[in-house]
Amino acid sequence: MQSKPVVYFRYLPDADYYQTWNLQEQLLQEIVQIKLQNKNKQTPTATPNYLLFCEHPHVYTLGKNGKKEHLLLSENELERIGATFVPINRGGDITYHGKGQLVGYPILNLDHFSTDLHAYMRNLEEVIIQTLQEYTIRGYRIPKLTGVWVDVQGQPKKIAAFGVRCSHWVTMHGFAFNINTDLKYFEYIIPCGIQDKGVTSLAEVLQTSVDEVHVRNLVLQKFEQVFDCIIKYW
Repeated sequence: MQSKPVVYFRYLPDADYYQTWNLQEQLLQEIVQIKLQNKNKQTPTATPNYLLFCEHPHVYTLGKNGKKEHLLLSENELERIGATFVPINRGGDITYHGKGQLVGYPILNLDHFSTDLHAYMRNLEEVIIQTLQEYTIRGYRIPKLTGVWVDVQGQPKKIAAFGVRCSHWVTMHGFAFNINTDLKYFEYIIPCGIQDKGVTSLAEVLQTSVDEVHVRNLVLQKFEQVFDCIIKYW
């Protein structure tokens, strides 16, 4: 019987975006190097998997295929609202990270799971969908629009955004789940390049502030279940 993959978990509160990005790159390269070295070994070295949860200061990130004009602020205006702008190497368009939002970065060797990026993205979405079920909220997918959506006053709004990078079947970047997020920061961008649909948060849907520690623990639990892995703290 094949054992379940182990995923090493760490929570990084108030995490600087650049430092967290660099950490992801380091962990990805660690796994990739082991994989490359294993090609010449009769007995391969086991590769680790990692999962980072964090909360960032106000920052807008733009994926490699995104459009800069989807940021609706000048540099001076960014400074005025206390936010920064970072072009990055994930897929997807522009999104926002900030207080009250849970950001998850799985750095996984997909050889341990499934070497199918489409399936990987659907599993990430499923983690959030199952978390929302714990609050009796129906989260759902919209074809051709990556993300998790909920109905707010009869209109679909995105509650979690996703964007990843994959190298040698090792992932980085991940998801952003709005919990108690200040939604006014989304007014300064065209979120994910989608102009006709809005953004919401768990707090807005429930019409009350939410215990973020409880949500974080739920997401971690659902991640372990959906990806059929064992979470260990590091």
